[in-house]
Amino acid sequence: MTRKIYNCENGCSVESTLQLISGRWKSVILYHLMFDGECRYNKLQKFIPGITRRMISLQLKDLERDGLIYRKVVQEKPLMVVYGMTEYGNSLKNVIEQLYSWGEEFNHKNAGTLEEECLNCY
Repeated sequence: MTRKIYNCENGCSVESTLQLISGRWKSVILYHLMFDGECRYNKLQKFIPGITRRMISLQLKDLERDGLIYRKVVQEKPLMVVYGMTEYGNSLKNVIEQLYSWGEEFNHKNAGTLEEECLNCY
């Protein structure tokens, strides 16, 4: 699939960025790869218990295709596949940190007023 570049007016670049990291899981996957380092598929799935196997596969393929992460096959027996951040993907670190900080503040500010869900509790 070809990506569109939004560059028509001020603010369109935000759409371009969101196109790469939007969705329920992409930014969460990026967060774990940035701050937990290289991960195998199963480890990522343990970090994100609400995600299905199909969805994590699709998200990883999208992120790899967009050059934000890499997939490396380690020649051991059995073969092992690990995912990690590319230099280009790491350029989003400040954005992901800000999303995390803003979310922490939002959750703290609104504690008790919103329905809470803990994905780790499944």
